[in-house]
Amino acid sequence: MLLFDPAKLGRVSAEAHQDDPATQPAMPATLEAFLAGIDARAFRFAEIALRNRDDALDAVQDAMMKMLGYRDRAASEWTPLFWSILRNRIVDLQRRGLFRLRWLVPGSNDDGEPIDWADDSPDPSRNNDSREAWTRISAALGNLPARQREAFTLRVLEELDVADTARVMGCSEGSVKTHLSRARDAMQKQLEEFR
Repeated sequence: MLLFDPAKLGRVSAEAHQDDPATQPAMPATLEAFLAGIDARAFRFAEIALRNRDDALDAVQDAMMKMLGYRDRAASEWTPLFWSILRNRIVDLQRRGLFRLRWLVPGSNDDGEPIDWADDSPDPSRNNDSREAWTRISAALGNLPARQREAFTLRVLEELDVADTARVMGCSEGSVKTHLSRARDAMQKQLEEFR
């Protein structure tokens, strides 16, 4: 059973999060709604860490399947719990070496044919700009050490608070702040000409 639709990943927009709490989405009523809302972001997080689309899809799918066992938990616990599960799954895949050297091979499908990256959406210019921006940001994130990348992604992109991020990463809040500060500095230096 597939819990999320990989085809939907191409339609994810890079909208900025609002700081106004009134504009923040409400906590989903069901676990299925929660998983449907987090699937694309989780995939991007896993893809950056694993550098392989198939492994990222597997990691997210496994994390979502494991989350089903925590259906009875309070909705407020779902976000840090999901990110902890996904992070642990990513670490497992990295330790087993499933991603090693595969990211060096140019993209191809299971038949060995090059992947067709054609985009049939209505505004190619905007999609190209978004894709270019995402490519540069993901490359900059990929150049960060793993702990800095995790801290940056969880705190900035996922907007988890320091305590939840520390719980997900298995470290102290001070360590999260240190990793985040170093990640922000490194990202600024890498993306300086992109401003």
